[in-house]
Amino acid sequence: MAGLKAGMTVPYLGPGISALGRQEAPMTPEDLAAFFATKTTLPRRAQGNPWAAAQYIESYRFRDTVTLWMKEAFAAAVSPSPFHAWLAGLPAPLIVDTWYAGEMRAALGQRSDWAEVQGITRAGIGEDRWFRFYDAAGDSLKEGAAGAAKTLLYTPHGGIAPDANFLISDADYVEVLTEIDIQTPIPEEVRRRRTGMSFVFLGCHFHDQLLRIYARQVMKRSSDRHYAVVDLAALTRNERRFLEEQDIRIIDLPLATALERLMA
Repeated sequence: MAGLKAGMTVPYLGPGISALGRQEAPMTPEDLAAFFATKTTLPRRAQGNPWAAAQYIESYRFRDTVTLWMKEAFAAAVSPSPFHAWLAGLPAPLIVDTWYAGEMRAALGQRSDWAEVQGITRAGIGEDRWFRFYDAAGDSLKEGAAGAAKTLLYTPHGGIAPDANFLISDADYVEVLTEIDIQTPIPEEVRRRRTGMSFVFLGCHFHDQLLRIYARQVMKRSSDRHYAVVDLAALTRNERRFLEEQDIRIIDLPLATALERLMA
């Protein structure tokens, strides 16, 4: 709580926060894969895996279909939770939101002193770029201008708003992962703002290697003190190993309880 209120701890948000309430949009990777399965018959290797499912759809029905179905999946707005609203009122230099629904962006909508940078697919855009910047109104912003924003919202996988940018298929991530170790796909402004900061992981799961890689690379070269609110008993072996390797201190509490205490 002290770190968040002082702007010294970066909130790294997963869809588990909004999933505490009933939502029409898919709020887990598995739910998103299940949504794709309602649109087409998926091969066994893609069942339960949204990235493989999106790759299958892209291969057989083209990228436009992937984008169209992602828009359908997240057409129902996900309202900011009380925690998102609380967080929007803090002096956070950097907030990371790892899901597509856009509720953190909506929570910041009452302010004008923030900017967003989203990861984008490079499929068919004809540009050598990894991300796009937006101002508080959702208009395109030059990267240099984002440095003046009090809060920078980083959505590394893209988002439904303002332009429906989505990193979702295996092909999207193959490109990113070839360079993420040298940090090229991570915006320089994000790298600048994370320096010396702690991270706290809220509503996140690390049961998939892709999710672990992103978390590891986003918090690279920050401080050595990080936290994660998790259900310790429910962690997979890979999740436990990841938290131990990254020296992330475990807060073993139900997420709803932890969020209530933070806002107290």
